[in-house]
Amino acid sequence: MITLQRRQLVGHDILLARHGNHICSMRVDRSNGRVVALLDDGTVDSAPNLIAPGLELPATVGSVMREDWKILTVCGAVAAGMGALMVTAAVALGTMADPTAVEMLSAYAIY
Repeated sequence: MITLQRRQLVGHDILLARHGNHICSMRVDRSNGRVVALLDDGTVDSAPNLIAPGLELPATVGSVMREDWKILTVCGAVAAGMGALMVTAAVALGTMADPTAVEMLSAYAIY
């Protein structure tokens, strides 16, 4: 079930507690579930980004998009292609059909 609840990510907080003002930049390493910080002396430190690695948090819209972006892109492209194909078929039918048949199809009431 998809919820709009924000995930509780703690990697930034852990690194801020460890190093404070000595952090130059931080980045999220999603593949390893960690936050990596570059310190002002040139060293690198990292911290886990979840409270417990086995903790199953509810899915968010962002997490679903990160995990399933390929299939969503393919489905969107297929839907756009089918829509373009249907519009093209409707235009072609309107230009090639007999005018009386087009009038009959557009005037026919569907119950």
